[in-house]
Amino acid sequence: MTYYFSKLLYVPFDGAVQRTTEVLKREGFGIITEIDVTETLKKKLNVSFRPYRILGACNPALAH
Repeated sequence: MTYYFSKLLYVPFDGAVQRTTEVLKREGFGIITEIDVTETLKKKLNVSFRPYRILGACNPALAH
């Protein structure tokens, strides 16, 4: 069972995060949570990991 959406962007990681945030904003969504998995794994387990970020998006008009 697939429970996520994915899209390949051929841009640097930070650019992909920025573009995704901008597109979501145009559609009425805001980022309410942001988890930097790479940083968390380094801090908690001292493990190196590829760039990985979880964005929690919400559209208040749809949530209400």
